[in-house]
Amino acid sequence: MSRLFGSVRARATLGATLVVAVALVAAGTAVLLSLRSNLIGEAGTRAERSARAVASELAARTPYDKLSGLDGDDSPVQIVDEDGRLVAASEDLRRITGTATTDVTPQSPEPDGDDDSGDDSDDSDDDSGEALAPGGIAAETTFSNGSATVDGDTEDYRFAAVEVETDGRGRLTVHAGAPLAAEHSAVRTALTVMLIGFPLLLAVVGAVTWLVTGRALRPVEGIRSEMAAITASEDLARRVPEPATHDEIARLARTTNETLAALEASVERQRRFVADASHELRSPIASLRTQLEVAAAHPELLDLDGAVEDTVRLQHLAADLLLLARLDAGERPADARVDLSALAREETAGRTGVTVDAEPAEVTGSRGQLARVLANLLDNARRHARERVIVTVRREGDRAVLGVADDGEGVAEADRERIFERFVRLDTARSRDDGGAGLGLAIARDVAVRHGGTLTASAAPTGGALFELRLPLAR
Repeated sequence: MSRLFGSVRARATLGATLVVAVALVAAGTAVLLSLRSNLIGEAGTRAERSARAVASELAARTPYDKLSGLDGDDSPVQIVDEDGRLVAASEDLRRITGTATTDVTPQSPEPDGDDDSGDDSDDSDDDSGEALAPGGIAAETTFSNGSATVDGDTEDYRFAAVEVETDGRGRLTVHAGAPLAAEHSAVRTALTVMLIGFPLLLAVVGAVTWLVTGRALRPVEGIRSEMAAITASEDLARRVPEPATHDEIARLARTTNETLAALEASVERQRRFVADASHELRSPIASLRTQLEVAAAHPELLDLDGAVEDTVRLQHLAADLLLLARLDAGERPADARVDLSALAREETAGRTGVTVDAEPAEVTGSRGQLARVLANLLDNARRHARERVIVTVRREGDRAVLGVADDGEGVAEADRERIFERFVRLDTARSRDDGGAGLGLAIARDVAVRHGGTLTASAAPTGGALFELRLPLAR
């Protein structure tokens, strides 16, 4: 069963069919009940009219054998007295249920219509809920269901009971019936139509839902199969098909392609990073190995200073690579409060040619990472400055701005974004002594972004380069 309804298409079809089935059953039940109620009400109205017509004749002192309502073939009538005895009934009535008595043969002859017995009706008011004057007909009608056999035909009837106060015969109750054959026939016909039509309608709903859902989900299968092919081939340059619609599936396809593009860019960046890191590590390692091999063969030729320099370069490069790996892994900075002005004075202490102009400005983040940013900016400025480097700290609205400017040649406008890429060094900074590995500015920008800030390069008022770190002020 779980495999049968394991697809969205099957579950959608089943759900739609069940919902429609419940709605049809509820609506059909309501229609049948309403139809039955209306038809029974209409039969009750006909029965009440017949009962009141007979009651009007009784109120007019019409003899029982002269009553026009007793000779009808489709409306059985019973007349009973206060004691529940049958005093008159329809001519062809053979059996009856659902009324005050099942008798169909009058049990007593018609009493005389003498006036001296008129006073007997005064005592009958005590047994009735409604006081009636002689010749009066009760306003209230009582209804019941039953059956009757008239002229050999047995049918169900809706009976109406009406009381009438007669002069000389006491209080009588007239029971008149109207056939319910039309009601039964209409309800059976409606039920038959529903029993035949509802399954057909459910079949149509299920088939339409199955087709529409399959058509709607067809692009999803295309996306799934293409993703499976991409996973098998490891070709991140492929893209899933985008349907020419504006629905959720089209947005899913576009988002999937955007994710694939981002994943492709990330993998390509990672490959370049590994290649560049291998290239940067190869040079100092090869130089250090050469010096050690020469020293092993000719100890007197050992360049100890060069070996130490290469070892320090390897150490710095390994530290930069480790920090970049931690940043790429999503390491979040600490929530400590850092005063940029105090940090600037600490990092510039002992550096020649560096002046500081700072006002207090506190930010939230990692003191060690922010110190690394400032150190990288100072090292970069020192390599390119002619005479001096200026460090400033100021407030601008809800931001703290740390600027590092030099009086060197500056950075060309076309290179002001490229210098923040990893392992990118301008031509003037490619020497082993001055250039570094090309990771300092990349690390500085990554740390700035992790702290919710920005790092940009522009022209300094002194003619060199100006690097500005903007961070949100601590609340």
